[in-house]
Amino acid sequence: MAILFVLGVALVLLAILLIGSALSTSTDSGVTRSLAVLEAMTNSPKELSKELDKTFAERVIGPLQQRALAIGRRISGADTAERIRRKLDLAGNPPGWTVDRVLSGKVLGAVVGLFAGLAFQLMLGSPMMRIIVVIGITVVGFFAPNLYLYQRAHERAERLQRDLPDAIDLLTISVESGLGFDAAVQQVARNTEGPLAEEFSRVLREMQIGQGRGDALRALGERTNVADVRTFVGAMVQADSFGIPIAQVLRVQSAEMRVKRRQRAEAKAQQVPVKITIPLIFCILPTLFIAVMGPAVLSILDSFSKK
Repeated sequence: MAILFVLGVALVLLAILLIGSALSTSTDSGVTRSLAVLEAMTNSPKELSKELDKTFAERVIGPLQQRALAIGRRISGADTAERIRRKLDLAGNPPGWTVDRVLSGKVLGAVVGLFAGLAFQLMLGSPMMRIIVVIGITVVGFFAPNLYLYQRAHERAERLQRDLPDAIDLLTISVESGLGFDAAVQQVARNTEGPLAEEFSRVLREMQIGQGRGDALRALGERTNVADVRTFVGAMVQADSFGIPIAQVLRVQSAEMRVKRRQRAEAKAQQVPVKITIPLIFCILPTLFIAVMGPAVLSILDSFSKK
């Protein structure tokens, strides 16, 4: 029995030693492999490690945009680029927005809309309604960049129309005080904010690089669809072509713009009674009837209940 006990203890000690040596060997080999990988990455050429240094946008989003751009060019017409460029000009060329970005954004928006429609249609019961929802959300995703540019262009046009009379007044005062037209435009661009100041700054930059004043002003009129801006640009171009005094033309334009602004204010004031009719009928009158007729109705019901 003593011999068997000694043999058992020896076998247990031998097993512990074997397991310890195996664990140390595996740990050493794992550490060695990790060190080898780190050394290989450190000593690897830049061409091999360049892919690992890229950001998520460069590795994933960039290739997706390129593929979407290729698909967008394939399904768009020949004049699509020109029409998108025109929309970008009307929207004021938002930072980072280019023709390629709009084309790729339309494709990516359609894909996102398709997946969103597929997820939303699970909550509907009718198969026809499911198909309509999926197609509708996909179409909305495809035209989402166009809708964004349209909204930006609309807001920009309203801001241009609102700021133009004050800008013309400032131009008139500057020219009548002795400044030239270019210096007056620079004063407006420097002392005001908004899309009109940005357009005047662009006109000055175009003239500084050698473009004529008339061509720069015509380009300003082509970049907007506001009728007042085009009228002002046309008057300035004609005054520059025929040698008419700029101060006189600006004075006439200033008076005309003030009249138009007053007419627009009067037109909006005349629209108020029509616009207030719907909330008056559906919101104000029902509450008024409840407040006026409610006590009488309650007293009548109370008198009938007592009988």
